[in-house]
Amino acid sequence: MKASEKTAPLRRITKEVFLKAKQYGFSDRQLAHIWNTSEKVVRDLRRKFGVIPVYKTVDTCAAEFEAHTPYHYSTYDQENESIRSDRKKVIILGGGPNRIGQGIEFDYCCVHGVYALEEEGVETIMINCNPETVSTDYDTTDKLYFEPLTLEDVLNICEHEQPMGVIVSFGGQTPLKIAKALEENGVCILGTSPEGIDLAEDRERFGALLRKLQIPHPKYGTAYSVSNAVLVAEEIGYPVLVRPSYVLGGRAMEICYNSAAVREYMKKAVDVSPEHPVLIDRFLEDAFEFDVDAVSDGKDVLIGGVMEHIEEAGIHSGDSSCVIPPYMISEKNLEEIKAYTVKLAKALNVVGLLNVQYAMKDGVVYVLEVNPRASRTVPFVSKAIGLPLAKIAAKVMVGRTLKDLGVKDFDFRKVKHISVKEAVFPFSKFPRVPVFLGPEMRSTGEVMGISSAFGGAIAKAQMGAGNTLPVEGRIFISVNNSDKNEITLNIVRDFLKLGFSIVATEGTARFLREHGIPSDVVFKVNEGRPNVVDLIKNGQIQLVINTPLGEESRYDEFAIGWAAIENKVSFITTLSAAATAVKGIERQKQDGFTVKSLQEYHNEIEA
Repeated sequence: MKASEKTAPLRRITKEVFLKAKQYGFSDRQLAHIWNTSEKVVRDLRRKFGVIPVYKTVDTCAAEFEAHTPYHYSTYDQENESIRSDRKKVIILGGGPNRIGQGIEFDYCCVHGVYALEEEGVETIMINCNPETVSTDYDTTDKLYFEPLTLEDVLNICEHEQPMGVIVSFGGQTPLKIAKALEENGVCILGTSPEGIDLAEDRERFGALLRKLQIPHPKYGTAYSVSNAVLVAEEIGYPVLVRPSYVLGGRAMEICYNSAAVREYMKKAVDVSPEHPVLIDRFLEDAFEFDVDAVSDGKDVLIGGVMEHIEEAGIHSGDSSCVIPPYMISEKNLEEIKAYTVKLAKALNVVGLLNVQYAMKDGVVYVLEVNPRASRTVPFVSKAIGLPLAKIAAKVMVGRTLKDLGVKDFDFRKVKHISVKEAVFPFSKFPRVPVFLGPEMRSTGEVMGISSAFGGAIAKAQMGAGNTLPVEGRIFISVNNSDKNEITLNIVRDFLKLGFSIVATEGTARFLREHGIPSDVVFKVNEGRPNVVDLIKNGQIQLVINTPLGEESRYDEFAIGWAAIENKVSFITTLSAAATAVKGIERQKQDGFTVKSLQEYHNEIEA
């Protein structure tokens, strides 16, 4: 459509009509849809008419005395109560409304960013619309605008406040979606540029970058239609992970084991993200996953922490238990992870926070995803290592260097304690909802356990999550064929030494008997009664260890997992998690836990 055709319907629009539409609450985007034009055209015309919002003040002291910590909201009225100062100022975009996948971890980064900029003498302005967060406490920032995180509202505030720049990388995916449009409208984006953000998200360009850097990655493809998706998936090889681009919390991600599942997914995916293609990746089943949080100033890169996931590959990082420092990785693979992180930070011209997700299978480290923004693990890593990564990143974004800030060792800190992050799930509140964990985030919170011993950290984290490990009783075990190995045998022997008895499915029981380990046999879910679900419901199982592999076994896992959650029985899906449970139970059966503050642990790092 030509520009003249786009603006033709607007010739009949008067300033009065425009003002009335805005007072009724119509956004520029809605008006653009109604008038069959673009949002930019509507915005330009609105500004030409002088129809701009003013900001009213919410008096936090109820007029009892002068309020020094007010906050503001927009309206199309006459008098503007928001007075712009002449100080150097930065706007931080928050995470928006609360929902699974975008929670308090990003708000933590926003608030720490505010504290850091205040230390630098910069006026801080927060834009967010979530009343349940610390960033929208009226005394957190110098100025708060309680507004939705849309392009229109953010641009209006930028025009009024005239900031030196805007930070979009602390609030998760929501502010990142408008970063490019903000830059196109003349707003200075502090930190990593929208180009660098887009390069990390664009599958084709990012794949080319990985090949150039000679960094391994799982086979992948991009699909724009159902038939195209099936062809791409078959070329890659099943199972595949399918997902829309530009999502947070793993929303609408699925693991597909055949073409029928891909077709079904694509029918749903069209409604999820019609403006972006569907990404298809080879799913590295039975791999170990790692997360890295780092800060870059454009030249040097600080590796904040390398976390090892305890849960199986394919489970969203927000749902996975993880541990610092990593405990099941060779020094060679650990050095590769650190080297790849530095390479990627420099190639993407990252200034600020960076999160990289890795998978390790058969001794090969693969890059799964790179996010040049804050991640939900930043608070955990910061507390574990005693370095405020978000504060460091905020200062770097306004021109400081890591060396300026006194960072001397860019390698991750050698901590003397073990820190474990455990996810908290709402399943007990919602009977019969699917409990199978996958790439789509399900958790609603997380807890942290710290101890000088691995078992102590595991046990504390499980207790914090309301999932206390048993110290006696019966354990149900069912492992896939690839897990029928010496590792499983050692785990089962350890449980026997702790006084537990074993119940297993026929295949697993046969494997255990062949190696001299006694166990009772129980039916699988579809084999007869009483089966394992019956035993769980009857209180005859105190711990479930079930390592699924393939589509059929995941059906069993759903039934067993639902029964375990409903009956408050601990449920484990990987050998690594089972091995950690042994350590936790061992610690629980000993004399008890030591309790120390975070500061005491951090002092030991410095010593």
